[in-house]
Amino acid sequence: MKLAVVGGGSTYTPELVDGFARLRETLPVDELVLIDPAAERLDLIGALARRMFARQGHDGRVVTTARLEEGVQGADAVLVQLRVGGQAARQQDETWPLDCGCVGQETTGAGGLAKALRTVPVVLDIAERVRKAAPDAWIIDFTNPVGIVTRALLQAGHRAVGLCNVAIHLQRTFARLLDAPPADVHLEHVGLNHLTWELGVRLGGPGGVDVTPKLIGEHGARIAGELRLPPELLTRLGVVPSYYLRYYYAHDRVVREQREGPSRGAQVAGMEAELLRMYADPALDTKPELLSQRGGAYYSEAAVALAASLLGGAAGAVQVVNTVNRGTLPFLPDDAVVEVQAEVTAEGARPLPVPELDPLFAGLVAHTTAYERLALEAALEGGRERVFRALLAHPLVGQYDRAEKLTDALIAHNREYLPWA
Repeated sequence: MKLAVVGGGSTYTPELVDGFARLRETLPVDELVLIDPAAERLDLIGALARRMFARQGHDGRVVTTARLEEGVQGADAVLVQLRVGGQAARQQDETWPLDCGCVGQETTGAGGLAKALRTVPVVLDIAERVRKAAPDAWIIDFTNPVGIVTRALLQAGHRAVGLCNVAIHLQRTFARLLDAPPADVHLEHVGLNHLTWELGVRLGGPGGVDVTPKLIGEHGARIAGELRLPPELLTRLGVVPSYYLRYYYAHDRVVREQREGPSRGAQVAGMEAELLRMYADPALDTKPELLSQRGGAYYSEAAVALAASLLGGAAGAVQVVNTVNRGTLPFLPDDAVVEVQAEVTAEGARPLPVPELDPLFAGLVAHTTAYERLALEAALEGGRERVFRALLAHPLVGQYDRAEKLTDALIAHNREYLPWA
C-alpha cells in the first residue's frame, strides 16, 4: 500500500507518522511519500519519519520529494494538509479582522474566507494532477477550511473525503471522563466542519445509553473549561458544542481577548521553530510532547481509520467525516457538505441518519451553509463583489459597513494570492 502526504514538510507530519507506525496492522503502509517544496523542512521530517518507523519495527519505506506527480504516482490514497501562505498569512488572518470588531480566526469569519480564497484553487490544481497520476487514489482532505475545500473537491468530481480531528478529540475526552474504552463511546455529531454539536453521547455504540445528561451534570464545568464557554451554557443547551462555537456564542469576549494578547498564529510560529529544532536531533525517534500543543490531537488515528476504510481494510466502519449531505440534514441542499457520522467503505462515505436538529442549531447551520456556498463561488470565480457577498452572508459579519471594510482589508492583505485583484 502506498500513501502520499501533500504538505509532508508540515510540523504536523510526525503526528501522522506516529499513527502509521503504531497502527500498521490496521493500515499496512509499504511506502509513505512525503511531498513538499520546502526542501530543508522536508529533509528534517523525512529523516525523523524513518527513525520513527524504525523504532516501531515498521519496515515501510519513507520517501521524500518536491515533485507532486512523482510522489503520488501509483498511490492508493493522498492526504492533503496545506497552509497556503504559511504561518505569516495565518497571523494576518487573525489580526486584520479585529480592526473591524470581528473575530480573527483562520477557519471562520473573514480570516477563514481569506484562507479559502488562497487555498481552494491550489488544492483543486493538486487534485487534478493527482487524478492524472493516480486516477484511483482517494483524496483525504485535512486542509482548512475543510468543509469548503471538500465541497470544492466533490463538486469537481474528485474521490474525496474531508477529515477533522474535533470529533475524535471529544470522543477521547468523554471516554476518559466516563472511564470507558473510546470504541464504546458513540457521538451523535452533527453540523458543519467547525460548527458542530454532540447531540448525544452514547455508551456502548449507536444504540447505547445516552449519557449526555450525566456528562454535563457531573463534568460540565471541566468540559466547558476546555471549550472556554460558561458551564451554564452547556446546561441550557443540553448538548456539547465544539470549541469553534465559542466564536459565535462568545464573540465579543473573544475579540477582546484577541486584541489583548498575541495571535494563535504567532504562538504556533514559535512552537514550529522549536519543533523543527527538535526534529533535527538525530537521536529523536518519537513525536515530542510539544507537538500535542500544536493542535491536531488524534489526527493520526482518525486518518488511519479513514484510509483503512476507504482502502477496504475496515469496510463498513463508522467515522465522523465531511461528505456530501444527500438529505442527511433535510433543510440543506443535497450538495452541501456536512460533518456527521458516516459508514465508510471503498465506495466512499455514506452519511448515517442523524437526530432532528433543534431550530436553535439548524438556523446557524443553514446560515453558515449559505455563506460557504458564496465563499466557494468567490474562491472559484473571484471578484470583489463575490467576496463582499460572502462576508455579508457570514453569521460573524452580517453588517453592510463591516462587510465593506473587511472586503477591502481581505483583498489588501491577500493581493498576491488573488489573480483578479
